[in-house]
Amino acid sequence: MTTALAEVLDGQHAADLRKAARALLKQPLLLARGRHADEFRLVRRHASELRNWFDRNTGWSLHVDAEAARLRKVPGVLTDPTHPAREANRAAVPFTRRRYVLLCLALAALERGEAQIALGRLADQVVLDAADPQLSRAGVQFTLDRRDERLDLAAVVRLLLSLGVLRRVAGDEEAYVKGAGDVLYDVERRVLAGLLATRRGPSTVHAETLEDRLDELVAETALDSDELRFRAMRWSLTRRLLDDPVLYYDELTDAELGYLTRQRGFLTARITELTGLVAEVRAEGIAMVDPDDDLTDVRMPDQGTHGHVTLLLAEYLAAAPGPVTAERLEHRVRELAAAHGAFWAKSAREPGTETELVGQAVARLAALGLVSRTADGVTPRPALSRYAVGEAVVREPGTVRPPAQRKARQQ
Repeated sequence: MTTALAEVLDGQHAADLRKAARALLKQPLLLARGRHADEFRLVRRHASELRNWFDRNTGWSLHVDAEAARLRKVPGVLTDPTHPAREANRAAVPFTRRRYVLLCLALAALERGEAQIALGRLADQVVLDAADPQLSRAGVQFTLDRRDERLDLAAVVRLLLSLGVLRRVAGDEEAYVKGAGDVLYDVERRVLAGLLATRRGPSTVHAETLEDRLDELVAETALDSDELRFRAMRWSLTRRLLDDPVLYYDELTDAELGYLTRQRGFLTARITELTGLVAEVRAEGIAMVDPDDDLTDVRMPDQGTHGHVTLLLAEYLAAAPGPVTAERLEHRVRELAAAHGAFWAKSAREPGTETELVGQAVARLAALGLVSRTADGVTPRPALSRYAVGEAVVREPGTVRPPAQRKARQQ
């Protein structure tokens, strides 16, 4: 009886630990109140085990206090542009360069500000900071007099609201965008303080190029021993297995590929034990597949017109022998509209919309590691072959046994 009870308790502990880890991977900033409160409590209960696992296997630090849990994730590929910031709505427009600059300026203003701030006051501070000569030389200028600039600032604020950095007290962002009102917010300073996920302050980075600046932001200690070099490779590979849809062997250095070849079983088993993700190993790479279809910010296939178009283009690209130009894809969408348009939204059938449909489909496929974009066009990657459709095989009636019979014969 005691043994059975211990097994039940161990099983429950493992299940709760897995839920907590998955919650952090899906939402690296969890607040004690709001829609993620239950997940936060799980993370706080298992904080020690989670902190040890992430520190050992990924080098990501986990900070948990009474108000928030913050997993400071560093991506395996620093220059991956396929997962941009968005507002809380998944269909929202991805952040542009201007919105990212506004986000940084807004965070700097909030860090210096009080416990409450009005959107108009925040806008004034952003405009003042944007007058810095270095920003001006970089072509960054804001007046926020134009509606499109106010719309960008409102998008930044909504992102901060979804992250829990701000809490709306009164007012509405739409009124501000129209120039007809203001909004008052509480500033959650402890959440704000934990938002930056770098190993050093951005102001201490002096590199010139974007790639070098990103490298300096997350640089580890000097890798002057085999142990430290192996640890760095373990961290990098585990980060990519957790974060990237597919880890392709041809994207690795010789040293990384050698380490992965030797340690593949250990690395994937550790991830499966914690998260429930299952390793799918192919000749070209590894994908950690989620049986629960939950740990993703981009779905494939998806519902709606855009999801259908993406799936049909994936089938088309999977059969392509090489790069396909955007013009050819747009032509294919026009062909698909003639065949399937009755099932699409009316706006998607309008002449000229094929450019937008192709752009969204290719962006989704690239984010999932299924295609790459080059100067020659859109190039299918090996993982896209799972969406290839073979030729139909027509059999005479009675020549195919029912599934149950085939299963019994296989047993």
